[in-house]
Amino acid sequence: MARFVTISLLGPAPMYGVKLFGQDAVNCMIDYWNEQISPVLADKPDLIILPEACDRFPQHSMKERKEYYKFRSNKVRDFLSGIARQNNCYIAYSAAREMGDGTYRNSTQLLDRGGNITGIYNKNHLVVDETTEGGILCGKDAPIFKTDFGTVACAICFDLNFHELINKYAAQRPDLIIFSSLYHGGLMQNYMAYHCRAHFAGSIAGQECTIINPVGEKIARSTNYFCRVTATVNLDCKIVHLDCNWTKLQAAKYKYGKGVKIFDPGHLGAILLSSETESTTVDDIIKEFQIETWDEYYEHSMKHRHAPGNMEI
Repeated sequence: MARFVTISLLGPAPMYGVKLFGQDAVNCMIDYWNEQISPVLADKPDLIILPEACDRFPQHSMKERKEYYKFRSNKVRDFLSGIARQNNCYIAYSAAREMGDGTYRNSTQLLDRGGNITGIYNKNHLVVDETTEGGILCGKDAPIFKTDFGTVACAICFDLNFHELINKYAAQRPDLIIFSSLYHGGLMQNYMAYHCRAHFAGSIAGQECTIINPVGEKIARSTNYFCRVTATVNLDCKIVHLDCNWTKLQAAKYKYGKGVKIFDPGHLGAILLSSETESTTVDDIIKEFQIETWDEYYEHSMKHRHAPGNMEI
């Protein structure tokens, strides 16, 4: 049963050359993001994703930055909550947060359609000077958030390089990974999507924003002309290895026609099976035709390898 979600990614460059303080700084930042977000609202997105440290002024010294954060408090987040509420969408807001003990976290706050916080992710893997200079502490959890379109995980910038976090998410199999960053990550975007069997949506400040499907294929991107992109993806999907499934997949296609989508990235030996019907889920189709998923195929291949008599002594 198709589970479509429309995602808008925003990746304007940080506001270099601007140095403001107090309410002037907050007003400037709110005006800036209002200008950036407004064009995508016509697409009626279910989710808008902002890049890492989206409301930071690069020209501030560390002392000035912390003074700004203290004054800013939740003012920018509250502005974004209003946009989420008025436009019936989720917003992923990535920014530094001061905690009660005076330390900071580099966080993504996920706002729901009512403008409420539905989850907070604290960046697990910091660049060292985020702590030594900025007083930011590493997050310790890898939570999965439930939304009305599926389950969501978050990652921020340097996180993309560390299997400790990627494996935590791979074990939980989220539908979508939200990536807010100042760093693109290159092939690691594709790797994380495939390893976690999830769609990947990355908003990167000043660089290409991308949506990657669970077989590691880029399916939407921003360009040098537009620092934003909106695309609709179907989260009712599973990765299926081709071994032992060729005839089963064709049988499913014969029965459901356009209601079944088989996306082959080539060279991988695995495809992305999606249901675009109104009443049948991809899991229903897999069960009906006894299709073996890639995870199941991997598991039984490992069991075969370790079964008595199957490995050299």
